[in-house]
Amino acid sequence: MTTGAATEAGDAVWLRVGEAMPAAARREAALLADRIGLGADRAGDLALAVTEAATNLQRHSDDGALVLRIERQGPAAAVEFLALDSGPGIGDIRAALIDGNSTAGTLGLGLGAINRLADVFAIHSQPGRGTALLARFYPRGAAPPDAPGVHVGGLTRPINGEELCGDTWAAREEITADGVVDTIVMMCDGLGHGPLAARVADTARLAFRESRSVEPARIVQDLHARLKGTRGAAVAVARVDRTRRRVQLSGAGNISGFVLGPQSRQTLMSIPGIVGHSISRLQTFEADLPTGSALVLHSDGLSNRWVPADFPGLLAHGPVLIAGQLLWQAGTRGDDAGIVVVKAGA
Repeated sequence: MTTGAATEAGDAVWLRVGEAMPAAARREAALLADRIGLGADRAGDLALAVTEAATNLQRHSDDGALVLRIERQGPAAAVEFLALDSGPGIGDIRAALIDGNSTAGTLGLGLGAINRLADVFAIHSQPGRGTALLARFYPRGAAPPDAPGVHVGGLTRPINGEELCGDTWAAREEITADGVVDTIVMMCDGLGHGPLAARVADTARLAFRESRSVEPARIVQDLHARLKGTRGAAVAVARVDRTRRRVQLSGAGNISGFVLGPQSRQTLMSIPGIVGHSISRLQTFEADLPTGSALVLHSDGLSNRWVPADFPGLLAHGPVLIAGQLLWQAGTRGDDAGIVVVKAGA
């Protein structure tokens, strides 16, 4: 039985480093704050934090981006931003979090203020490779408490020159016969890019939400039926059994699936095919999902040559920051890119 609790990809505004970035970031943040009723005081806090992050990207990074979007967890909505760069990184994050402290790396100035103002703050930095920062702002008093269980987060980015993205993801919860809540997650890559690929992505999200199937292979079949007449997509669907700490995955097309550990990466396979056009007999692959690990699904807009050793400490963070760092470091500019990450609590 579907619980109704669901999360999925939404519109994300990507701003690249440039002279106009701080002003553009403030404008976009104000629009998002107004959409969710953030409130004047929290909107002011958000504007200050966004300006600090954008200014520091501009000052310290030749290659960086600020991503702004609305994040929803059930009835709670927030404005969040990610600051991503390929700069020299921060050697001492604890020192950089002291208000007014400046470092030679990226994002040194203003980190303490962002940390203090945000309801949720996280940062992962690697000397020589860059920094990923997450800050999330809820209306005053509306931030939900940390909850145990499964947490899902993802990120999409359109190909350079396009505003619409053909990559998308979604997740929903299902109550088993034993009363346990499992998490089902989908990653979809609409073929090509631009408006037609984005239309495929929208249809896939809707079909995933409306499917009453609970087994990954059956859900892929449901999407296959709904995507007929479109240009088609690569799709993978995974089900996380939080009691057994197991994951099942079924997919067709070029979606990469991994169970990621601190020093390991186990591949979950998909069969060849195009969902909506031609797929052969679907197979379901299973793997353990140990405590401290994460399930990662991404499109071919990210290279699959990355390994866990490239990102020490990243698994200690939440799904959104993991997704942002992996997309920024492994993403290609010549295609839409999408990634979704699932972490199960202890």
